[in-house]
Amino acid sequence: MEITNVTEYEAIAKEKLPKMDQWTLQENRNAFARILFRPRILIDVSKIDMTTTILGFKISMPIMVAPTAMQKMAHPEGEYATARAASAAGTIMTLSSWATSSVEEVASTGPGIRFFQLYVYKNRKVVEQLVRRAEKAGFKAIALTVDTPRLGRRESDIKNRFTLPPNLTLKNFEGLDLGKMDEANDSGLASYVAGQIDRTLSWKDVQWLQTITSMPILVKGVLTGEDARIAIQAGAAGIIVSNHGARQLDYVPATISALEEVVKATQGRVPVFLDGGVRRGTDVFKALALGASGIFIGRPVVFSLAAEGEAGVRKVLQMLRDEFELTMALSGCRSLTEITRNHIVTEWETPRHLPRL
Repeated sequence: MEITNVTEYEAIAKEKLPKMDQWTLQENRNAFARILFRPRILIDVSKIDMTTTILGFKISMPIMVAPTAMQKMAHPEGEYATARAASAAGTIMTLSSWATSSVEEVASTGPGIRFFQLYVYKNRKVVEQLVRRAEKAGFKAIALTVDTPRLGRRESDIKNRFTLPPNLTLKNFEGLDLGKMDEANDSGLASYVAGQIDRTLSWKDVQWLQTITSMPILVKGVLTGEDARIAIQAGAAGIIVSNHGARQLDYVPATISALEEVVKATQGRVPVFLDGGVRRGTDVFKALALGASGIFIGRPVVFSLAAEGEAGVRKVLQMLRDEFELTMALSGCRSLTEITRNHIVTEWETPRHLPRL
């Protein structure tokens, strides 16, 4: 079957992966569909430049790889395949704390710009060790997940009695007795989080992290302008507007709906990124028009990885790149700086011209 868009990988992957269905999950997608374009015409678009600089690192496009846990559950090569695909595409990969490959193993796949997603464990020595290892392995930034003091009620995990298969471990915690996830009556992951992840996590910990590493810290999981302002005061180098793939608190807004409020609150002081619901190049354009400096994709990577391994992830990144380039051309934008708020219209705006009664 010839795959022509990212969502087609989902159908193939669904045969191999458990399913989920929550309101915010659908809303992450649907909210994009309600944003319309205002394309500009008769502009010479023979040359399109999609390159951008993220925290000082030049990448080929504003499309990056979000952290997704336990990728070897999707494919035997797991994070290795994803790292190689992201590197080949000239973009950034974010490695999950709960990866089935360690920071050192991912670094060993070759050159590439990589960020490390961090959960803060109750044992701060473990966190310190992990951050130092990531830094030593050449990782360039930390994406600190702040929306998971407790795991959301993931009904599909409970139904599936989710746990890691016996042949896999959370590689970054091997040898610390934290790499294993035990069987549980409901979700093994929920029990693991309850036992290990620190619920007391607060803004002072964001400041503490800066004392143990020179890597810039992105705060991942911001959905309001208020928190965006506090994040900047706490020293965040950037913000990722995220609702954790809609798996934490249901009925939070879609990330694309929360994006503009966060961007306005930051007043351009730090870059704002988005994850959640991006399946098309048109989605990437809409996010940038609303002020994002770039987007991260999670599920499309896992779906394509499950379907076709490294080749699948490469193809997803290429398809999104091609679609985004075409969207730019058809909107009359030759570079990312030319993408403006005027190129889209959203449902929450007042109509530009009220009809005469």
